Amino acid sequence: MADGLAFYPPVSHAIAQGLHAEGLSASPVQDLQALPGRGVQARIHGATYYLVNLRWAQENGLTSPDLQAAVHAHSSLGRSISLLATSSHVLALFAVADTLRPQARQAVQQLQAMGIAPVVLSGDHPDAVRAMAAQAGITQAEGGLLPEDKLQRLHALQAHGAVGMVGDGINDAPALAQANIGFAMGGAHSTGMAMETADVVLMHDDLRRIPDTIALSQRAHRVLWQNIGLALGIKAGFFALAVSGHASMWLAVLADMGVSLLVVANGLRLRRTAHKNPAV
Repeated sequence: MADGLAFYPPVSHAIAQGLHAEGLSASPVQDLQALPGRGVQARIHGATYYLVNLRWAQENGLTSPDLQAAVHAHSSLGRSISLLATSSHVLALFAVADTLRPQARQAVQQLQAMGIAPVVLSGDHPDAVRAMAAQAGITQAEGGLLPEDKLQRLHALQAHGAVGMVGDGINDAPALAQANIGFAMGGAHSTGMAMETADVVLMHDDLRRIPDTIALSQRAHRVLWQNIGLALGIKAGFFALAVSGHASMWLAVLADMGVSLLVVANGLRLRRTAHKNPAV
C-alpha cells in the first residue's frame, strides 16, 4: 500500500513562496498547532486562523453549496484542496495540483509484476485521490480518511495477508506502526515521526526503492535458507561417514571450517544486490 505516490510542498509553504515572488512579506505566525486529519491552526496578530480541509469546515458548519461545488470541481481534476478560515467563515480556497512522481508508474508496475497489489489510502479528497491513483496505474484508492480510518482499512487488508505501508507524514505514523512492515520516505518532505515509526527508511524519495528493497529481502531470505540447507547437509553427510567408520580428522575440519567458509562466500553474493541499492 502506498499513501505517498505524489509528494508536493505543503500548501502553507507554497503560499509563502508565492508571497515572496510577489514581493510581499508574510505575517509572523504564533502557536502553530496540528489538527490531525484536518490541517493546522495558528494565531496571526492575535486572531486564530485555520488552514484545513473540507472535513473541518463541514464539522464546524462553515460549508455552503457554492463552496461544495468549487471543491468538487477542483477535486475532480485531481487537485488537493485546503481552506483558509476563521472560526466563523471560510476566507479562501487553495487548489494545489499534485504532480505524480516520475518514477511512480514504474514503481507500481514493478510491484504488480511481483504479485503485490498497491492500494492508496489518503486523507485528501476522494476525487483527487482516485485521479492521482489512476495516473499511477492503481485501481484501488480511497480518500477522505482519518488516521483511525487508515488503521481500520489496514486491519481489513491484513485479514488477507501481510501488508506493507508507505508514508511520510504524521497522519501515516499509526498505520506505519500497524502494518507488517512500514516504509518511510526519508527525503525532504518526510516527518521525523514517520521515520521513527517505520521499519525501513528509504533515504531518497524514489519510489522504485520500494520494489528494490522487497527484491533484496527476498533474495536474502533465499540465501539464508541455502546456507542452512548447505550446512545441515554437509554435517549430516559427515555424521553418516563417522557412523560408518569412514570419517577422518581432515573431513572433520572440512565439515566445520569448510562449511563456515562456504556459508560466508554464499552470503557475500548479496553484496552485488546491495551495491545496486545504496540508498535503502
